[in-house]
Amino acid sequence: MSSLFPALANGSVAQRPALRFGDRSLTYAELGASAGALAARIGGAGRVAVWATPTLETAVAVVAALLAGVPAVPLNPKSGGSELGHILSDSAPSLVLAAPGDQLPDPVGRLERVDVEAQGSGEAAAPVGLDPAAPALVVYTSGTTGPPKGAVIPRRAIATTLDALADAWQWTGDDVLVHGLPLFHVHGLILGVLGPLRRGGSVRHLGRFSAQGVARELNDGATMLFGVPTMYHRLAEALADDTELAKALGRARLLVSGSAALPVHDHERIAAATGRRVVERYGMTETLMNTSVRADGVPRPGTVGVPLPGVGVRLVEEDGSLIGGYDADGSPTGTCDGETVGEIQVRGPNLFSEYLNRPDATAAAFTEDGWFRTGDMAVRDTDGAVRIVGRKATDLIKSGGYKIGAGEIENALLEHPAVREAAVTGEPDDDLGERIVAWVVPVDDPPAPALAAELSDHVARRLAPHKRPRVVHYLVSLPRNDMGKILKRDLRND
Repeated sequence: MSSLFPALANGSVAQRPALRFGDRSLTYAELGASAGALAARIGGAGRVAVWATPTLETAVAVVAALLAGVPAVPLNPKSGGSELGHILSDSAPSLVLAAPGDQLPDPVGRLERVDVEAQGSGEAAAPVGLDPAAPALVVYTSGTTGPPKGAVIPRRAIATTLDALADAWQWTGDDVLVHGLPLFHVHGLILGVLGPLRRGGSVRHLGRFSAQGVARELNDGATMLFGVPTMYHRLAEALADDTELAKALGRARLLVSGSAALPVHDHERIAAATGRRVVERYGMTETLMNTSVRADGVPRPGTVGVPLPGVGVRLVEEDGSLIGGYDADGSPTGTCDGETVGEIQVRGPNLFSEYLNRPDATAAAFTEDGWFRTGDMAVRDTDGAVRIVGRKATDLIKSGGYKIGAGEIENALLEHPAVREAAVTGEPDDDLGERIVAWVVPVDDPPAPALAAELSDHVARRLAPHKRPRVVHYLVSLPRNDMGKILKRDLRND
């Protein structure tokens, strides 16, 4: 693994488009020159912060840092001053890389600044052999249970994840990826930008996601679309009145959704309108990608496929006993009954190295035999596919002696024609231990008076009586983060 980007040194692809953001683009030769010149300026800088706007400059900055062997810390431009202050204090970057003209808030503006020139000029960086275990990125977690932690991502994890996805998705240099994801996160940055560059393909970033932008790029030769459930939900809504969008999505070789579960209802609407099934994969900041539905497999709504090559995945009970899973060589272990819920644990070269400056948190995140505790709950279906039911902290509801995943109840609710969006949580109950609570964005405002009872009965018929919501709340919208994930900790029965 002498280089994360062998295409930068491949003269045969020098004039192939590498990056396009809006009406600005760089070929591989131009990217090599721009990133190479910047790499020469920042070499030996320790860590560098990157003001990660959805622009050509962000992509050049990160590639330059990786060429120079300097760990990059992507900063979310929407973060508040307190969070930015924590990240900068914790990661201690010596420089910030930003596009010329970007206005940087305090405390980012106090750092020494290097403007990123994305003009295709300068000396191309010579390939440098770097230690696969060396830090490549420090990506900060969402911080839902305290200040964000910096996950140190080694170069090895990026290379092995992207190569494993190339195997699973038959991803080649001929593919053109379109997406509109933020670039401070694993999904948008590592998969969405570094992934095409490692393959020698192209990425077209929309700047801001829109159905019209997706259709335009797919009609203009893009072959793959990466998105989060919120994006696919908007596409599903638009498909009802837009036959041209349906034709464009139908032309895609691969539609991939991640960062949260895509509701079954949206899966089915997209498939019915386009003839294409959305592929889901499963990963997180600390592990990059763990599982995926394969391009040559059969996508099944609600599942995230099987482990990627080289990745071990297992499900365990609360006491740590094994339910079942897969070794890193792909061989199955334990049972797969499609019902028993367990925590997902992961082991493989795709894992992060540590939480920066947090040896206590790093140690707590791993079992004694070296498996990473994801905190996600899943079952392994009888065909071997992994089906995630939610987060252990927020989506596993223990009610009346049953362990219930919030995700399947949410999917059932979304199948009801009166429901636009839905989330499910548990709250204390003296009799049941926890009762199931549904948070619903109704299609009609105000909703029909009998809708709550109707939804409860709908879930009971669709799933099982013990999975019916006992309480239904109506909202105008669900709280979500920048990646479209529902912030269940913000749902409170006040």
